[in-house]
Amino acid sequence: MPRFIITGNYTQAAAKGMLTNPSDRGAATRALVEAAGGTMEAYYATTGPSDFIIIASVDDVTNLMSALIVAGASGAASNLQTQRAFTSEELLGMQQKAATMAAAYSPPG
Repeated sequence: MPRFIITGNYTQAAAKGMLTNPSDRGAATRALVEAAGGTMEAYYATTGPSDFIIIASVDDVTNLMSALIVAGASGAASNLQTQRAFTSEELLGMQQKAATMAAAYSPPG
């Protein structure tokens, strides 16, 4: 199942809600990922440019993107970014496939 790394920031409205009514954001996130047909492997609150990082596996990326629309539309999250992550084994397979394709390409010059 393809794995994705999602980062984002909490909005001012989300921070206000967390202050007024503290809640388990990992559990809320897990429910949304599962509604998208995926599994959440990890949820972390982070420092730096992002407030959180989620690692999730989802077969259909359109379902994941739909879930991110829900999160963004809620007004609780902003600056959502998604990256497809590949295992070391997947990268090895890509390298092997590239080696078989190399003869078909001729660089400019």
